[in-house]
Amino acid sequence: MRIGHGYDVHRLVPGRDLILCGVKIPYELGLDGHSDADVAIHALMDALLGAAALGDIGRHFPDNDDRYRGIDSMKLLDRVMELLENKGFAVSNADVTIIAQRPKLSPYIEIMGNRLAEGMKIKADQVNVKATTEEGLGFTGEGKGVAAHAVVLIETR
Repeated sequence: MRIGHGYDVHRLVPGRDLILCGVKIPYELGLDGHSDADVAIHALMDALLGAAALGDIGRHFPDNDDRYRGIDSMKLLDRVMELLENKGFAVSNADVTIIAQRPKLSPYIEIMGNRLAEGMKIKADQVNVKATTEEGLGFTGEGKGVAAHAVVLIETR
């Protein structure tokens, strides 16, 4: 068994969709980034890659490569899963925490977990997604950005 941890953060800006865990969330701001800027999937991918000793998403999907401009992060997760499968690993479970003052994410938590489970080809009860605020503190608490942490357990097949 191996454990991995991932973290990502993106600034909230006008004119972009807010996509978290592959789910479009209605909100007046979206996350700024080279891809769709899905911080939750980015943190998850870094956790998966880290657990498998495969580097990080910057190594596999550099932000100066136009092939990844605006790409759906679920497609990047597919590629990460291929890399893990090629090394003989399977995901045992994943736990993702999204840190955002706004918008309220509780109505979307279940669908987010289901999307991540689909992307990792595991059961929904092997994935946990949760959201928290920072009580108005820091850049996330001030509504300037969104952050995410992910922890995964992988094991050899």
